[in-house]
Amino acid sequence: MKEELLEKIKKKEIVVGVVGLGYVGLPLAVEKAKAGFKTIGFDVQASKVDMVNQGHNYIGDVVDSDLADLVASGRLSATSDFSFIQEIDFIAICVPTPLDIHQEPDIRFVRDSAIAISRYLKAKTMVVLESTTYPGTTEELLKPILEEGSGLTCGQDFYLGFSPERVDPGNLIYKTKNTPKVVGACSEDGAEVISAMYRAVLDGEVFTVSSPAVAEMEKILENTYRNVNIGLINEIGRLCNEMGISVWEVIDAAKTKPYGFQPFYPGPGLGGHCIPLDPYYLTWKAREYDFHTTLIENSMVINDSQPEYCVERTMHILNRYKKAINGAKVLMLGVSYKNDIDDYRESPAIRVMKGLRKVGADVEYYDPWVPEFSNMYGQSAKSIEALTPEKIAEADLVIVTAGHHNVDYAMVQKYAKVIFDTKNVMAALKVRDNIEVL
Repeated sequence: MKEELLEKIKKKEIVVGVVGLGYVGLPLAVEKAKAGFKTIGFDVQASKVDMVNQGHNYIGDVVDSDLADLVASGRLSATSDFSFIQEIDFIAICVPTPLDIHQEPDIRFVRDSAIAISRYLKAKTMVVLESTTYPGTTEELLKPILEEGSGLTCGQDFYLGFSPERVDPGNLIYKTKNTPKVVGACSEDGAEVISAMYRAVLDGEVFTVSSPAVAEMEKILENTYRNVNIGLINEIGRLCNEMGISVWEVIDAAKTKPYGFQPFYPGPGLGGHCIPLDPYYLTWKAREYDFHTTLIENSMVINDSQPEYCVERTMHILNRYKKAINGAKVLMLGVSYKNDIDDYRESPAIRVMKGLRKVGADVEYYDPWVPEFSNMYGQSAKSIEALTPEKIAEADLVIVTAGHHNVDYAMVQKYAKVIFDTKNVMAALKVRDNIEVL
């Protein structure tokens, strides 16, 4: 089986299936198809399937013309019919892994995808989970489901592995194509073949580890590392505010050291699908071993409370201007979770909005990247149509919660009564009498 699959990879005779056509899946499907492999995308959302089949792009990291050309040439298509799995030689599972209402892993999308795949899984197929999850998911959850549903044996009839996604929406340097990849599989032969498949598609180095659990833990470590360091700088930022010191100036000074320091920056909280969620997967799994991840949990507490801290700071700023938060008009600039993207998953800005409204503020927002949003928590809103001097002037306070570069911050400073800049995007402005920074 190994030699046969390696030969098919070399000849580009592998048919690729990507389950889940979101921020991870669609870019991966496009790269597989661009590399010369016939690719079929699977998604339960008919709207995504229709858009792909019409060549209409909806993901910022995908080039519109690439998608249109691949669909037109027949190298890429999409479907909601999982019976087409029986035509696939390489399956990448790229479905969401959110948290439930109890802040515990919600792996139903992974489980449901595995069940659907198992019904049509044929021998000599590679199956790879790319969704971020807790260590053990591939071997403890996927493997039994795939074996029971298909009647096949892992390692003997099909290969199974884990290769964590590394997608950073809006990153202008590192995309799916050139980002290094980590692969862990349930057997040495599986690791060799799955790694060969990624090497045939990607420019980034493919690094093979000894097991899926190592690869799963590696991904959790990547994002927990960032969570902990952001928690540290958010706490330092709060202390600096109490001491009357600019945390931004402190960071600029510290990063002049050429070794032993990497700059992280404070903000209104953590957003996106990975960094705010992944540590919860680890702490949940750790309890199975009666192990408490104290440092990680403390950083999560700090980061999770950052939106509320920003609401509290907003109240203090308004108080200095003799304005109560109850009934105050607040204009938020940005609801996406980071600058220059349309992704608002787990956006801290939306939590800030909720907190401000809870204490009685009249909140509007402007975001040229997110004209409207509706999330899994039942929150929804629409952006004002234009950021005008009149709209800025009528607000009692403007709060910057996403540092988009296509906003005229000089104009905002000119007409705003007072500004709370949580992203330090106005650092270059010389007139600062109405600006307070996080």
